[in-house]
Amino acid sequence: MSKADHVDVLIIGAGLSGIGAAAHLVKDLPGTTYAVLERRDASGGTWDLFRYPGVRSDSDMHTLGYRFRPWRGHTSLADGASILAYVRDTAREYGVDDHIRYGHHVTAASWDAATARWSVTARVGEETVTVTADFLWACSGYYDYDRGHTPHFEGQERFRGEVVHPQHWPQDLDHAGKRVVVIGSGATAVTLVPALAASGAAHVTMLQRSPTYVLSVPGQDGLKRRLTSLVGERTSYAVTRWKNIAVQSALYKLSRRRPDLVRTVVRKANVALLPPGYAVDTHFNPTYDPWDQRLCLVPDGDLFRAIRAGSATVVTDRIVTFTETGLELASGDRLEADVVVTATGLELQVFGGAELSVDGEVVEPRETMAYRAMMLSGVPNFAFTIGYTNASWTLKADLVAEYVVRVLARMRATGSRSVVPVRDPAVKEVPLLDFESGYVQRALHALPRQGAVAPWQLKQSYVHDALALRTARLDDGVLRWS
Repeated sequence: MSKADHVDVLIIGAGLSGIGAAAHLVKDLPGTTYAVLERRDASGGTWDLFRYPGVRSDSDMHTLGYRFRPWRGHTSLADGASILAYVRDTAREYGVDDHIRYGHHVTAASWDAATARWSVTARVGEETVTVTADFLWACSGYYDYDRGHTPHFEGQERFRGEVVHPQHWPQDLDHAGKRVVVIGSGATAVTLVPALAASGAAHVTMLQRSPTYVLSVPGQDGLKRRLTSLVGERTSYAVTRWKNIAVQSALYKLSRRRPDLVRTVVRKANVALLPPGYAVDTHFNPTYDPWDQRLCLVPDGDLFRAIRAGSATVVTDRIVTFTETGLELASGDRLEADVVVTATGLELQVFGGAELSVDGEVVEPRETMAYRAMMLSGVPNFAFTIGYTNASWTLKADLVAEYVVRVLARMRATGSRSVVPVRDPAVKEVPLLDFESGYVQRALHALPRQGAVAPWQLKQSYVHDALALRTARLDDGVLRWS
């Protein structure tokens, strides 16, 4: 059976990006018809999918929150349930809820120049549904919702305990009184370890191949608290947001220019929070420079508190094999475990796995160049939202939405039926992301490329992008309108 209908803008994904995109259409481009296709049966994206103990933001909420809707309260790193409520409240406030179609798994999208329309195919149970749209906007994030990254471990089938991945946490998993080993050292691992230790595990071990930069930050924003009582929620949010943007930007720039200085500062902060004589250089001093990979934030030093209390341990070693009762390591040591958590990362997926085609020709993302990190060369009436790797996701998502609204408004005003970035063969191409994290490196070959010069160049700087995207001429000689 096949059904068909048409909207001006079709958004794929009802997570943080998709709901934000729809809200921008509602408030900034009234009269636009739109729909949001969501493959799952609930909105919220990441914040509905991840249910592991202690799940929280790894960016402060005053920049992870939408620019147009303040994050209320003073909490900096918020728990997943609070973030999910914030996203869904935003959807209700702007009427986006009424436009979300759940259980729609987009598998293909085809552009037809003759009609200047996208035909988007989605699976709905056993049924196939087709929706046509003048403009297609992919807000499906960048990782595979069906599976996380789990490397092969020798002997895993012999292990008599439970092995779980944080992306699909069993809600009936009982870890109380059990020995838990968390494999990994990224944001998920440093969140899980103190949460499991505080919620009844007999002992939690974070087993890492190599250290990650971990920095303690205040769980509450003192400036936000003081300002709110003086000037109200909206103004205090705006000021706190810019304060945090400035701090993030300064830390990132300093990390790139003076990596040894930042390494020293982080190390001293870690030493102050760890037990006397702790092997900080073994477990918390990475071989790479700060911000070559994402720096992990922990609220009020909760990870370090768990280590100091003796309820958690960090082991830096390599796994040789699983045994029946735990793990055997390259050093010859053994870790006994009842539960092993593979916090080993994500698998990236471009545009939710949907296949794009233009006039019958399949689009290979790796053969395209990303225009302003939000449109693809040679692909008309199409935008995508990907956040920053060195700052809050929503900072970029808001900027993308503002720019797309400008593009749509110009199309409406001029009667243009299509807009497409036209690639200049003379522009040198480089990888889209200059980032050493494993999940990026594993998928870099499949991602679009970026260019060595603007507007094909990705700056990874909110301050730069906020100025550039809000003031950029739409008639820039790269976008072709017809």
